[in-house]
Amino acid sequence: MTEEGGPITRHPLPVSCHAPGKCIVFGEHSVVHGGPELLFAVDLYTQVVVRSAATFSLNADPNAAEAHPYFRSTLAQRWVGGQPFEVRSTSRIPRGAGLGSSAAFCSALVGALSAVQGGIDRAGLAQASFDVERGAQGVGSPGDTSAAVAGGFVTVNSPGTDPLWTVRSEGNRWDVRRVSDPGWVWVVAHSGIPRATGDAVRAVGQRLAQADGPEILRDFARVASDGIRAVEAGDRKSVAELMGRNQELLRTVGVSHPRLEALLEAAKPAAEGAKLTGAGAGGSIVVLPRAGQEVDLVRRLARAGGLPFVVRPSVQGASLIREPGAGTAP
Repeated sequence: MTEEGGPITRHPLPVSCHAPGKCIVFGEHSVVHGGPELLFAVDLYTQVVVRSAATFSLNADPNAAEAHPYFRSTLAQRWVGGQPFEVRSTSRIPRGAGLGSSAAFCSALVGALSAVQGGIDRAGLAQASFDVERGAQGVGSPGDTSAAVAGGFVTVNSPGTDPLWTVRSEGNRWDVRRVSDPGWVWVVAHSGIPRATGDAVRAVGQRLAQADGPEILRDFARVASDGIRAVEAGDRKSVAELMGRNQELLRTVGVSHPRLEALLEAAKPAAEGAKLTGAGAGGSIVVLPRAGQEVDLVRRLARAGGLPFVVRPSVQGASLIREPGAGTAP
């Protein structure tokens, strides 16, 4: 049984929490520089189970408190002076795939520890999860962790009605808003090439510091803003076209990869639109399939060497699981 939608409520150890991964449709990288972003939580989850123990450990690794960056950041920011515990983590989200494995792990673990500490509301969980992930990566924006906490479709830095919450860090501010789900099926495919978000973000920052950087950022913002409106209107044709334009911009800033390009080429006969998703330089692509061709698309991507998943937006964000189960960290 899970708890969803409202705050994370008080719960003693042992406690379990799960959180979804994410898929960025528009605006990756430019969101770090203030541009709009659209993403959704995918129905692939990371689950953590936290139990009392004599020493801190993650999946039976007693060195994780120092060696695992996200576990270390969580302890430093959310558990200073607290009693030791062990964590068992299982995940369906491929690591280093641009699908939010670290955001899901941070949101699930912070959610579980917050329950032990008396509970936390959604806005607080979104801020705390981002603080932990940024503490481990050193760079980034709160889109991934906000999607993991909120579930469904969300935007960052997009104008509109009152935000779900506002996330702040080092003088930066990001407003997170809800967007309606158009009800489409999506396919994501991991290239098998791992990538490091922090490295990719820093490389793009250097590229955007060149003379044409401001114009590239304006193009990113226009594509993302138009894409958000198209998704809200349920306009598949426009979304597909804008995904292609977004991919061209991502190529321009240097975060595509030959393996990603091979997957995009393989997807074409069964795809309305496709692009890389996440930090790039490896990782995954996201495809809006042609109606009725989802199975053909999956086969094409698998034959091209990808690891495909048919996904839908997860309506459930980070949530307690009342019957703790248990075993891989992101």
